[in-house]
Amino acid sequence: MFRSLPVPTLDHVVVNVRDRLDEGAEIYRRLGFTLTPRGYHTLGSINHLAIFGSDYLELIAAPPADARRQEIRSAPEGLNGLVWATEDAERTFHTLRNAGLPVEPPQQFSRPVSLADATRDATFRTVRLASDTTPAGRLYFCHHLTPELVWRDEWRRHQNGTLGVVRAVIAARDPSQLGTLFRHMFGDDAIRPLNDGYRLLVGLSHFDVITPEALQSSFGDAVPDGHERREFMAALTLRTASLRKAADVLQHGGIAGIRCEGEKIIVPASSAFGTVLEFRE
Repeated sequence: MFRSLPVPTLDHVVVNVRDRLDEGAEIYRRLGFTLTPRGYHTLGSINHLAIFGSDYLELIAAPPADARRQEIRSAPEGLNGLVWATEDAERTFHTLRNAGLPVEPPQQFSRPVSLADATRDATFRTVRLASDTTPAGRLYFCHHLTPELVWRDEWRRHQNGTLGVVRAVIAARDPSQLGTLFRHMFGDDAIRPLNDGYRLLVGLSHFDVITPEALQSSFGDAVPDGHERREFMAALTLRTASLRKAADVLQHGGIAGIRCEGEKIIVPASSAFGTVLEFRE
């Protein structure tokens, strides 16, 4: 009998900027995020991270001169990856494969990190669901072999006060398809029904899979273009220490279209590289 994986925890979320990392980094700094120095993966991709308490946001890109990572350049800009944490990539892979799920073997890679006294390699092992599992984007697990090179205090302080990711939102014409996938992976205890979809519990965070109509109702004209996909990743809710601080930073950064609505601030996808950002205390 298949024994599902434990209720997952969030490792990080990925915003795809394709081949425009300079522009993406400039926008996210104006949004009030402290970004790590540019990283160069041995797989060919490049990135900047906004590190929070126990998770982080990654801006990912593929250099135009590098033929690798075509899946980054071919995907739409915006939220394109949701990543669970694992402490044993091999075990995660075998558990999912034995369940008949479309999973790829673990892949190990690294990127150099320059510290005050030396340069060391941050090393990762990832286990990815097959690319055709869902048109919403990339779903995978990440095992950090060197977490001390990622979660460093000098990168955790953000002008907008962000402390962590509360929620990721996926729009789906039929939310039951991803709901069934997540139930198969993590069991009934990890799933909660919503009026317009399903919620996957992810540690202190959650992934909501809702209809495009429900997404529109929540965020109005702030929503991204789904490019006619039947499923697409659309929004992030971020916890901030101070909504007032976040509002001041966003206004100072000249971010267009922000809406302050009581206990939340909404940044439209058009101002955050294709991803709605919702700030809450």
